[in-house]
Formats: sequence, C-alpha cells, structure tokens
Amino acid sequence: MQRTTIDLWVGFFVIMGIAALMILSLKVGNLNVYNPSHSYIITGNFENIGGLKVRAPVKSAGVVVGRVTDIQFSTQTYDAMVTMSMDGRFLFPKDTFASILTSGLLGEQYIGLAAGGDETMLKDGDKIMKTNSAMVLEELIGRFLFDKAAEKDSLD
Repeated sequence: MQRTTIDLWVGFFVIMGIAALMILSLKVGNLNVYNPSHSYIITGNFENIGGLKVRAPVKSAGVVVGRVTDIQFSTQTYDAMVTMSMDGRFLFPKDTFASILTSGLLGEQYIGLAAGGDETMLKDGDKIMKTNSAMVLEELIGRFLFDKAAEKDSLD
C-alpha cells in the first residue's frame, strides 16, 4: 500500500512538471492563445520590419491590444505590409502612429501604437498611415563607424 501511494505522488508531480514545461514553451514561443470575441483588422506599411514576426504583440502603453497576423511584401510600394488583428475593446483614432519597437536591448520586436487626436476611429480594413520602421542595430553601428571615419578624415 505504501509503495502505491508513493507511485501516485511521483506520477502526479511528473504530470505537473510536464504541464509547466508546456506552458513555459508556449510563453517563450509567443504562442499563447489570443482570440478575442470581437476583433477588427488593420494594416500598415513599413520600410523595414527588422525581426518582426507573425503573432508578435501589438501594444499601446505597454498593454497588448492586438497581434500581428500576416506580413507580406508589397510589389507596388516595395515595403512590408503588416496586418494586425486588434481587440475590439480597444479603439484607436485614425491618426494613430505605429512603430516597430524592441523589448529591451536584444528582445522580441513588437508594434507600438501611439494614439493620435482625431475624433474618427480606425475600423475594420483601415490602414495606419503614420508608421516608423524598426531600428536595425547593424545600421546604427555602421552609421556610427562611418561618422567616426569621416570625423577623422576632416581632422587630417
């Protein structure tokens, strides 16, 4: 009887450990369930999306208000067209500004929304006109080195 009780407890803790690992892997992989009952779709064009991925969060004031659902290359404008599914509880003005930001120095990229002051709100199928592309670390380093080299040449 004693051995059976120990086996049951060990089995219970093994199952709890596996469940905890599954939840952790979903959080790390950004696969958490996001399925609001009412949502609307908006799009935005960005010159450079950096490492933005599908299912990346769309945040405003640090709160997740949507998810990136699709990323495509536009052959008309030669930039990236990002489709976002927004939670219907959160409405944003038409002059909202969308930027691709990074969590921390080398963290995941997400879209940050800064609400404007327009009285009309974005609705299903609308396009965000004001966008700011991702800052690519390699470009910043290259620009810094180029400026330092130009500064040295001007001193000579």
